[in-house]
Amino acid sequence: MSQKITINDVARAAGVSRQTVSRALNDKGEIDGETKQRVLDAARELGYRPSRFARGLVRPDTTSIGLVIPDLLNPFFTEVAAAALEAARARGWHVVVYDTAASLTEERGTLEVIGSQVDAVVGYFHLPETELDQHTRGMPVVLIDREPHSPRFSSIRIDGARGVRAAVDHLVATGHLRIGMLDQAARTGLSDRYHWFRDAMAAHGLAPDAVTGAAQSVNGGAEALAELLGHRPDLTAVFTFNDVIAIGALRAARRLGRELAVIGFDGLQLGTVVDPELTTVALDTRRIGALAVEQAARLLAGADPLAGDDLVVQAALLLRESA
Repeated sequence: MSQKITINDVARAAGVSRQTVSRALNDKGEIDGETKQRVLDAARELGYRPSRFARGLVRPDTTSIGLVIPDLLNPFFTEVAAAALEAARARGWHVVVYDTAASLTEERGTLEVIGSQVDAVVGYFHLPETELDQHTRGMPVVLIDREPHSPRFSSIRIDGARGVRAAVDHLVATGHLRIGMLDQAARTGLSDRYHWFRDAMAAHGLAPDAVTGAAQSVNGGAEALAELLGHRPDLTAVFTFNDVIAIGALRAARRLGRELAVIGFDGLQLGTVVDPELTTVALDTRRIGALAVEQAARLLAGADPLAGDDLVVQAALLLRESA
């Protein structure tokens, strides 16, 4: 990770004193407009962020991280956030939680303010890395469930290949050869979970040709299953992008009077309170949240963003009653 830019670096780049930089950044009147603009340009080019401590926003011994979540109404993200909060609390850190409502506009708005409020950022992002870098330059960033292209970013990766393979193996072993999928209705095309499903089906000589996108909600799962069965009434099983969609699929199958095996993905506790209890490819949400905070701590201590052998969370099949 590059060395943190200081006010002295900005002063040298602009050819002015430290005091002049402070006046320019704090919009004081004792500086001419041309000099002020030169300082602001230098600060922007270097990616300088005024210290929160210098502005008196926090005590010097306090560390704050920004946790960016796309949808706190989705229990999966709530579980991850709870784990991250617990891990940060154990360190005596403060956490500022941002809910972007799965909106690129809201994500941009979050990034515009996040740099002045926290020391490091962890969470889920969909904006291009160039925009992420622009708003978080000089700050540790830990992406969750996203493979970075730039060595500037660290990431907590999700590997569901073996878990999804186990799910398809289980369905085939119990007699299901016509298996569909409810993928996310994504802005970026088919998901990693679809590709894991496709590869698992191919291992049995089966084609993943019955796929429908679903909004990530119970109603979204119910509507998508009805649409999928309208096209493929011969299906006997379905794998879903997440547990919330799967619960909607279970509800729709019951309403339609269909005997249908359903397997979700996430491993939410919510899956134990539906009838039948949901079989799922489970992730350890506590580990995801805790590991994201741990990696932020490593980066703040100067570690290489790409270092660490423990930055992958594996998914595993959790058999319950729905399949």
